[in-house]
Amino acid sequence: MAAKNVKRPSFGLALITLIIVALIISYGVISPDRNSFGFGLGMDAHIPIACAAIFAALVGRIALGVKWGDMEKSAVNSISQAMVALLIIGLIGMLVGSWVLAGVVPGLIYYGFNLLSPGIFLTATLLLSSIVAIATGSSWGVGATVGVAVIGIAHGLGIPAPVTAGVVISGAYFGDKMSPLSDTTNLAPAVAGSNLFDHIRAMCWTTVPSYLIVIVITIALGIHYSGGGSLDTEKIRAFQEILAHEFTISPIYTAIPPLIVLALSLAKQPAIPGMLAGTFAGTIIALFQGNSLGDALGALHYSYESSFAQELADAGVEGIAPLLAKAGITDLSAQTAHDVAGMICELVNRGGLDSMMWSLSMIMTALILGGIMEECHYLEAVLNPLLYKVKRVGDFVTLVVVSCFLSNLFLGDQFLGIIVPGRMFNKAVARTDLSPRVLSRTLEDCGTLTAVLIPWTGCGAFQSAAMGVPTLDYVPYCFLNYINPFMSIALSYLGFGIYWGKDGADKVEKRTALTFPQDEVAA
Repeated sequence: MAAKNVKRPSFGLALITLIIVALIISYGVISPDRNSFGFGLGMDAHIPIACAAIFAALVGRIALGVKWGDMEKSAVNSISQAMVALLIIGLIGMLVGSWVLAGVVPGLIYYGFNLLSPGIFLTATLLLSSIVAIATGSSWGVGATVGVAVIGIAHGLGIPAPVTAGVVISGAYFGDKMSPLSDTTNLAPAVAGSNLFDHIRAMCWTTVPSYLIVIVITIALGIHYSGGGSLDTEKIRAFQEILAHEFTISPIYTAIPPLIVLALSLAKQPAIPGMLAGTFAGTIIALFQGNSLGDALGALHYSYESSFAQELADAGVEGIAPLLAKAGITDLSAQTAHDVAGMICELVNRGGLDSMMWSLSMIMTALILGGIMEECHYLEAVLNPLLYKVKRVGDFVTLVVVSCFLSNLFLGDQFLGIIVPGRMFNKAVARTDLSPRVLSRTLEDCGTLTAVLIPWTGCGAFQSAAMGVPTLDYVPYCFLNYINPFMSIALSYLGFGIYWGKDGADKVEKRTALTFPQDEVAA
């Protein structure tokens, strides 16, 4: 119950506050090098979000009379509600560290390159990017490694770089949003009030059909570009031979830890025991391969540190030949080995609890902002006039999709594209019979996927820089990233894949009517 001296914000005050919050964050995160106006500071989002939270709190205290203590409690409660997701994100770092050391992630990459062939190059690129992203939970890592490699290979086949980059991003973001190791895949159900594996199962309704459409598109494009050149088999061979020298690559070692996590997921076990089991399996395999206990525990805490690939990357082209000869690798040129070794270092020098601290601090800062805005009722004041016009599930999903895209557009950060709309809509969904997993799924269908289409977001800027293709050039070929949001809207209007009830007791029903009850905020 709000204190008597606390005023509800008017629609105008709430809207102005939200616009200024968006401007503060946008100015902080947008790089001045990526727009013609020199706008922005190009910072990480943490401090701009903190400044925006301070501004929102000052408006709440001065204009509305909200007590500092109440805003503080709301911020802490916001973090508390996402605590399971934050724990999982920390565990993801540990799991990835163990899986790299055990050769699980390198093995998936090694065998994934066997998919590449000239006739189905783009489809194979899509599948390879998806596999690596599911294994690592990182779309960024795929763009900086697999993306760079296949763009070079595609050049020899006469396939334009923007086409290849778009296909890589489609596969990477499919794997990212469907992987239980992804931070966004854990964040979306946390802010929506769902749970991880129910969320992933719900996404299958919208993401799998979208992905199948993308497969058909890549097959058609592959036919169009077939016969344009030859496959650069030396680069593929370099990846595989360097990985095989640094890691113990085995189908059994590669398969066991992911299968354990998958089996526990299918058995509907909670995410944290599944992550711990996968981490334990990776650690045991790493020890069995001859790694010391100190190395295994170090990979859990910090990250894997490449040895052979790092030697090749540091040696320079002129010093690589003796290293290759010592390793028994005689069929690679020094230049190719040097280039590929650098890519491998980018891909495998990852994991560990410490590697997740940037994401964890970013998410916690954004949750503090969300808690303050919630306590001051800015979001409700803007949202309610729209919510009470909703008559169908499709209307609601459309509203969420638009909110996610606008959050990415104006806040410039993928996490905020999930957190802000999630905080806006989760209480409204709780007042209906609609399952929260419909909200969490929609947050990912748009919030996760569209950030990379915007040049000034961290996702767009990173992928562009990593693959050397301007964002607006690859956007037309990121088929999954814009098909999926429209698929989400279309299926919602048709009544397919709509869950009713609350998680644990919810089920799919083909009904589309939805009405949000008015409460005291609307009054």
